[in-house]
Amino acid sequence: MSVDGTWNTTVNSPMGVQKGVLSVKSDGASFSGTMQSPQGSNDISGKVDGNTLTWSSQLTQPFPITLEFTVTVDGDKMSGSVKAGAFGSSPLSGERA
Repeated sequence: MSVDGTWNTTVNSPMGVQKGVLSVKSDGASFSGTMQSPQGSNDISGKVDGNTLTWSSQLTQPFPITLEFTVTVDGDKMSGSVKAGAFGSSPLSGERA
């Protein structure tokens, strides 16, 4: 099953539950797309290793921070984590939209 598509995501962060929409288009060992959240929309790009995606995203609101994502796609579901600097890692889950 392809990692490509649109995903409704949920991150259980220290700031509460964060909902988002992840759009992914893979091209071999890399991908590009967008991550939309209440904080705004970011263009993203990262690596594809089998059914695992990894990427980083810079947020400026409510304060500047780099988020590091690692997610694994299993059919129409995804799971993984988001590392947010000193805040540690938070679980991420998602379903194909």
